[in-house]
Amino acid sequence: MGYEHDMSGSLGRNRRKEKPNHPDMTGQITIEGKEYWLSGWTKEGKEGRWLSLAVKPKEERQRQRAAPRQAEPLDDDLPF
Repeated sequence: MGYEHDMSGSLGRNRRKEKPNHPDMTGQITIEGKEYWLSGWTKEGKEGRWLSLAVKPKEERQRQRAAPRQAEPLDDDLPF
């Protein structure tokens, strides 16, 4: 889902979080017409609570899924 307005996006609770290092929040953002995945982690520090963010291009994840796995070479020393 893209956003009609550039430089906007949203974050919501990550309902698929299974491990402690998975983001607490996920969403998407559009910057200069390009779509990105947005991840956020709630952190605690000396100054109180804060949000750490990470951004990945949507096309990067799609390329990773579309890339075929390399077949492992066959062992030619098999006796049959």
